[in-house]
Amino acid sequence: MAESTTNAPELTREQVQTVLVKPLEAASIFLAAGPRIFDSASPVRIPKLGGPTSPDWIGENEPITEKDVDFDEVQLLPSTMKSVKVITRYSNELARQSVVSLDATLRDRLVTDVASKLDTQFLSASGDGITTPKGLFAYSGVQNVAVGGKISLDALLDAWGKALSANVNMAALKWVMTPREFVTLRKLKDGDGRYMLTPDPTQDGVFRLFGAPVVVSGRVPDTGGSSSTGRAALVDFSQIAVARDVAPSVKILTERYADFDQQAIRVVARYDAAPLNPQAIVTLTGITPA
Repeated sequence: MAESTTNAPELTREQVQTVLVKPLEAASIFLAAGPRIFDSASPVRIPKLGGPTSPDWIGENEPITEKDVDFDEVQLLPSTMKSVKVITRYSNELARQSVVSLDATLRDRLVTDVASKLDTQFLSASGDGITTPKGLFAYSGVQNVAVGGKISLDALLDAWGKALSANVNMAALKWVMTPREFVTLRKLKDGDGRYMLTPDPTQDGVFRLFGAPVVVSGRVPDTGGSSSTGRAALVDFSQIAVARDVAPSVKILTERYADFDQQAIRVVARYDAAPLNPQAIVTLTGITPA
């Protein structure tokens, strides 16, 4: 019997495609949502005015009441703030023999992971503002709606009302919620079984609730524990300040592991974030699963 590719596959040359299949990645949404970004390598102080001075009605020849103006500030990027860093090394043999551009592939992978780490922290309920940035659901002084049940349109209107009461720029607001909460809202039906939220056929992939865009992200954290509840928020991101020391930057290290005949890729990023006006953020907490 003649030898063929069937009975002697070891002798055939395989065709390895140079396309690397990468997993689907969640896009960074916090920085894309529009916070104010300040580039600085040192601590950042942003002055802001305090409360109103409450002028009085003064008659003719009456003394004018003196009023003091209060000042405050937002402090970002203290010297104690940590960075997100990662190093991956690889052999020069692997770099030469790889069917894909190994350094470019690893660079993209590490930059994506660092950006994801930052985005997850910015949307979290953790952080102390000293060594790690405070997350959106850890800010002090924000407004809150305690849902205490399934998310509903009434709960969204309650959050909307709190934003109105605080004189927030309503045109700049965005909803932030998990896919689970958004799908729950999309499933709401009226008495005739019709969906209460209907998609706009003139828009492609644009989610809105009461006129405000919806940012859907699985990085919005639940409370955790045995009786875990969900969170959502109504946010004017222009009232959040982000201090950026180093955007995700890449360094190829060719000498550090020279005695192993290896190279390495290092990615570093350092950020901080804080609200300029906490009243422009309304959180919805205590959301139970549908």
